[in-house]
Amino acid sequence: MGMDLAWPRAGTLRTGIALAGAGFRRWSTYRQATIAGAFTNTIFGFLRCSVLLAVAAGAGGVAAGYRGSQLVTYVWVGQGLLAVVQLWGWTELADRVRTGDVQSDLLRPVHPVLSYLTADLGRAGFALCTRFAAPLVVGLLVFHLYLPHRLATYPLFGLSMLAATVVSFGVRYLVNLTAYWLLDIRGVIVAWLLCANVLTGLYFPLAFLPDWLQPVLWYGTPFPSILQAPIDVLVERGTVGHQLVILAVQLGWAAAVLALAVLAQRRAERRLVVQGG
Repeated sequence: MGMDLAWPRAGTLRTGIALAGAGFRRWSTYRQATIAGAFTNTIFGFLRCSVLLAVAAGAGGVAAGYRGSQLVTYVWVGQGLLAVVQLWGWTELADRVRTGDVQSDLLRPVHPVLSYLTADLGRAGFALCTRFAAPLVVGLLVFHLYLPHRLATYPLFGLSMLAATVVSFGVRYLVNLTAYWLLDIRGVIVAWLLCANVLTGLYFPLAFLPDWLQPVLWYGTPFPSILQAPIDVLVERGTVGHQLVILAVQLGWAAAVLALAVLAQRRAERRLVVQGG
């Protein structure tokens, strides 16, 4: 049941736009969940902001290289990015494997990885317009946020957000693919959530960790590329060259997790055939 990774030659761009648009429209129907999620992220934004500002105040106004306004931006942009990269809550593929509905995905002319990826980008686009914007507006109204001083930071941040979403999708897709072997992936989901909460920079900036551990996480795991990286780009930690290094690391991990997802998908298809699917 092999499948070419490329889209059909005719209408490649239209296919991608259509799938992304479908993902955008699908998530736009969950209005109450969107409002509730934005409200929850905003409340936690106040709590996290108070904690980190207290830490910075106790350290003379700077904590792990972050000034007060950078920490505020770190918190509120991070709260908005949670919905864009969607660290948790996606088990659609695993559910389809368990019910057997995944067979219809394999019959489509678009590779499952690309199909789910473009739909996820549409979802991320909707989250950017709603759940990212809402906490950020509150943060701007209540706190003094750090605004980038370099014009190049804005397009770099946009590219970094896109790369972060792709990396997150790739890891989530791999987690869901384990359903082909395990069927019940609750244990894998719990492990992923633990790593996502701590190692992406959600709870605290990874700069708070020991110096020897930071490069291990940045270069040895995809987790910092999901949340920490775009925020560091936005708050301009270091020079433009450092921002480009961060983006390069993200792009490297995006390519790696997508390639691994394609490989794992092929193995999963063979297993499905063996099982009589």
